[in-house]
Amino acid sequence: MSARTRIVGWTLAVVALALSVSVFATWTILLVRLEDRVNAELANEVEKLHWYAKNSTASPPALLEEYLKINAPDRHETFFVILDGKVRWRTYAEPPAVLDTDRALVARMAAATEPTWDWAPSTAGLVRWAVAPVIADGEVEGAFVAIVFYDLERREVVEAVRVLGLTALAALLLAGAGGWFVAGRVLAPVRLVRRTAERIGGSGDLSRRLTVSGDDDVSALAATFNHMLDRLERAFAVQRDFLDDAGHELRTPITVVRGHLELMGDDPEERAATLALVTDELGRMNRIVDDLIMLARSEQPGFLTLGEVELADLTVEVVAKARALGERRWRVDEVAEERVTADRQRLTQALIQLVANAVRHTGPGDLIAVGSAVREGRVELWVRDTGPGVPAQDRERIFNRFVRGANRTGSHDGAGLGLAIVRSIAEAHRGTAQVREADGGGALFLISFPYEEIPVTLSYEH
Repeated sequence: MSARTRIVGWTLAVVALALSVSVFATWTILLVRLEDRVNAELANEVEKLHWYAKNSTASPPALLEEYLKINAPDRHETFFVILDGKVRWRTYAEPPAVLDTDRALVARMAAATEPTWDWAPSTAGLVRWAVAPVIADGEVEGAFVAIVFYDLERREVVEAVRVLGLTALAALLLAGAGGWFVAGRVLAPVRLVRRTAERIGGSGDLSRRLTVSGDDDVSALAATFNHMLDRLERAFAVQRDFLDDAGHELRTPITVVRGHLELMGDDPEERAATLALVTDELGRMNRIVDDLIMLARSEQPGFLTLGEVELADLTVEVVAKARALGERRWRVDEVAEERVTADRQRLTQALIQLVANAVRHTGPGDLIAVGSAVREGRVELWVRDTGPGVPAQDRERIFNRFVRGANRTGSHDGAGLGLAIVRSIAEAHRGTAQVREADGGGALFLISFPYEEIPVTLSYEH
């Protein structure tokens, strides 16, 4: 059973229950009110007779005859008068059923010494009757009987409730049709999600996206599905790039190792040279694999381990570690006396990569400076050198994988993954990595990401 059918089914069940309770409550209330109204009408007839008797000087038979003539019954009512234990007069209008021929009932009415109410069956259904005896000198001289055909009144209530029930049924059908239409509109994005997932599963095309309109829960589901597709597409792209990069970059050292091992002779010097070359190539392969794995992990949620980072300590520590990389003029440009939320190890790794890159593109005596600052709500970490700089056309390209810059002065032949790692670390911090020309010449590599201040907690000792 589809979700649309279940939603409409449960909706109709709730609406049907509500309408059933409403119809039943209406039926019950109308019957109670009908009985109250019938009793009130009979009581009113008895009260009117008493009032008429108080204001009349006629004898009891004459009083009852006159009162019967001037008091016309309403619809579904009939009156008659009992004298000497027998029905003497009744209303001119023919009643739905004749009860004055029922001797037992007439005798019971004639025997009443005070106003009495009761029920009685008839050919027209159940009736409600009231008898008002007329007493003179302590003796019952006659009685006035008012009868209401209760079942005929009740039929009107039944008809009204039947119309109400039919109206409720029509409303239920309309609610079902409207619910089916509304459920279809509401669940349309869900069906679109399912069809899109089926098409993606069949074709493997992760570029498809859902059109999100509105701000309800279903639209939020469609947006979440799009975000999931974005992450899946990025994950597959990272996997594809990893495989392509690994295959491309590892093929050369593997070929070199295999070729030298196949040509290796028995001469000890030749074997030693070959083993040294193979060991160096295997080390390079190991570094390439480690870098590729790190780049692949940079797309995962757990890539960063966030904590409190003192920017001043980070800057000074990087310069201290970098001094061993080459004979250069090392300098701290500026330090930010701020604490931020970041991954200290990853930022250190990125800055060391930038410093190593600066060493490869400078010579002895050149200046390499490291600095940190907080400007306009962003943290800035940079490495500046006085080398040849980076041409404008290469400033974006060098951050791609396996792209090597020109003008190297060192002997280290990297795989071209260092700046790609720097960019991945910056992006993991929701920031950017870029290069521009430094003041006075050379290159300035800059990492920038949003500044999130850590609140200062004061403690007091007593």
